[in-house]
Amino acid sequence: MGLIRRLQTALSKSPRLAIGLISGTSVDGVDAALIEIANHGIETRIRPLHFITFPYPHDIQKSILRCSVPGQGSVDEICRLNVLVAEVFSQAALSLLREANVPIHDVAFIGSHGQTIHHLPEPMAFGDGEIRSTLQIGDPSWIAKRTGIVTVGDFRPADMALGGEGAPLVPYFDYITFRHGIKNRAVLNLGGIANFTILKAGAQIDDVMAFDTGPANMLIDGLMSELYNRPFDDEGAVARSGIVSKSLLDFCLEHSYFRKKPPKSTGREDFGETYLQEVLAAASAEDLCHEDIVATATELTTFSIWESYRNFVENTVNVDEIIVSGGGLYNKYLVESLTKKFKGASVLPIDQFDIPGEAKEAICFAVLANETMAGNPGNVPSATGASGPTILGKIWL
Repeated sequence: MGLIRRLQTALSKSPRLAIGLISGTSVDGVDAALIEIANHGIETRIRPLHFITFPYPHDIQKSILRCSVPGQGSVDEICRLNVLVAEVFSQAALSLLREANVPIHDVAFIGSHGQTIHHLPEPMAFGDGEIRSTLQIGDPSWIAKRTGIVTVGDFRPADMALGGEGAPLVPYFDYITFRHGIKNRAVLNLGGIANFTILKAGAQIDDVMAFDTGPANMLIDGLMSELYNRPFDDEGAVARSGIVSKSLLDFCLEHSYFRKKPPKSTGREDFGETYLQEVLAAASAEDLCHEDIVATATELTTFSIWESYRNFVENTVNVDEIIVSGGGLYNKYLVESLTKKFKGASVLPIDQFDIPGEAKEAICFAVLANETMAGNPGNVPSATGASGPTILGKIWL
């Protein structure tokens, strides 16, 4: 079948089946979502069908984390890892279809974000201009060949080529899914990093505001691993048993990212291993117990979200609802803290909108792939800082 014919076939059905794949800053595994999708743009309609998290083999996870630290990954390791990660992504897609009992040939396309190992949104002078850069591994051509499904990937560089930060990309999905005629909404994702999209009532695409607020689960999970040899704080039980240290919180908030104005994005480069060790050293100097350290890290998440809202949003939009997704949704202590800070707004789990809490970002990249296949822009320049809208990603057959 010719290339154009394959693309036409992939888009010929409406609704059609699509898969979204992503592994985030927590690097715990590949989130894979199967959806039914119809139309495109603001007419897009989706129905989630199945979702899994496909775990990384431990050695690959360790290699990803090592290569995400400046100066730690070698070019040969990253080269191999690019294919190894793609193989895990391919297995995740195929496992998803087996569990859902859906034949491969019924799926129109895959949208794969890949695994970010480095993101440098700050401009660097180059010649008479400047550049920004990002690197997501998990080669989409490998995924396309291993699954036999048209694959769209490498979404971020097109936005960066127009002067944007290449992030956040979720706001386009938030806009077409959660905009409301009379309610002001914040769509908050609590993944490794916390980010929200602000949708004022009746918003048009140019009205959308979105940015990363700082760490969400990344620091908490890192501390749980270091202090308790556990992957996360189940329901926030450890944080609930501790007391927030104001001095440690103030130390954490000294990071320059919290003072930076939007558009802005962040990741493991700012709040990864180096930041974790700095926090542990500061806590040790105060002789804090483990519970107090985790409680303070949890407070950092909610306080930085609240401060971001007060500093950059509240003067133009007062939110009526906060729609929460991501792994942090299941940290009851974190959500309670968030609810106390946003007293005037309803804090709602995204599940109430028929989207599984941990599936949102995987679904998002299936939707962005749908826009790419239709030839539509998928970035939100008001959120990324790009000079204009652009089609995102590349298509592999």
